[in-house]
Amino acid sequence: MNKKNARNASLILALVLSLGAASLLPNAVGEYWVRLTNAALISSAAVLGLNFVLGYAGQISMMHASVAGMGAYAVAIGSVKFGLNPWLGCLIGMATAGAFSYVTGILLLRLKGHYFALATLGINVSFIIVVSNLVEITGGSNGLTGIPALTILGFAFDSERRFYYLALVAVVLLAVFASYVRHSQLGRSMIAVRDDELAASVSGLNVTAMKVTALTLGGVYAGVAGVMFALHARFVAPEDFSTSTSIVYLAMLVVGGEATILGSILGAFVITFLPEWLRWLGSAYLVIFGLLVLLMLFLAPRGLAGLFGFAWSKWKAQLSSKEAGKWRFSK
Repeated sequence: MNKKNARNASLILALVLSLGAASLLPNAVGEYWVRLTNAALISSAAVLGLNFVLGYAGQISMMHASVAGMGAYAVAIGSVKFGLNPWLGCLIGMATAGAFSYVTGILLLRLKGHYFALATLGINVSFIIVVSNLVEITGGSNGLTGIPALTILGFAFDSERRFYYLALVAVVLLAVFASYVRHSQLGRSMIAVRDDELAASVSGLNVTAMKVTALTLGGVYAGVAGVMFALHARFVAPEDFSTSTSIVYLAMLVVGGEATILGSILGAFVITFLPEWLRWLGSAYLVIFGLLVLLMLFLAPRGLAGLFGFAWSKWKAQLSSKEAGKWRFSK
């Protein structure tokens, strides 16, 4: 077995073992922690999408929460106002988020750097204003409630523990597809554009097309996250998709590690759980939380995934040196 096959076999084994352990989680912890885990999984879906935009294409998007909101409101309005099957609402939500991101990409991606960030920030603010004022359709600032649970063959995902399995499968599938894109020609092209637009353009790559593709993929992922949020909370309101939520998604990606799938998920879980772990500090927990995030940015600019990668490389190097020493001793 060559090194590549051995590595793939190890990754598959690790994935199977991780999924096996994850499947036992709902029965090992209380419902409150399952609920937090569900929230982290939903955020993971959104951050995996943001990773296409920022991690691969190098574009800072401040509208990611509003795109997720489009997915959430699509399934909410479709099921509550028009009586559509939630599955159809899910498809509409994903399509709406992806289509909006595609159009936005065509209109805005000639902007660069902070100009693009400010434009997307304006979109997020505009989204909140629109959904807050369309009271008859969106429920306004009071939101929409009564969203039905998703069902498969009569099995309803209507509890925290049941929804956990749905969210886990969704995030695993999203992560697998993201990994496929990352190692495909498309993924390499997006990263080439991120690293040097001029060189990528000279080599024949369509820079705008790569950025639009990244934004569209990120939009579809955000739509999935929004759909999951609506089906989990069974309620949507404008404040759930505010600019602060977009900033939280950015923090999750940066803390976890840009351009890495593992980092996207790690960042989502850490930022979701850390406030709960620090809540015993009372009102001071927000200060400590902010300081920890800043410390992380200074000490580990590549994020948690970079730390894990560094530790893994050191461990492999030590293991290889020990094996080499044993071989020399046996000789």
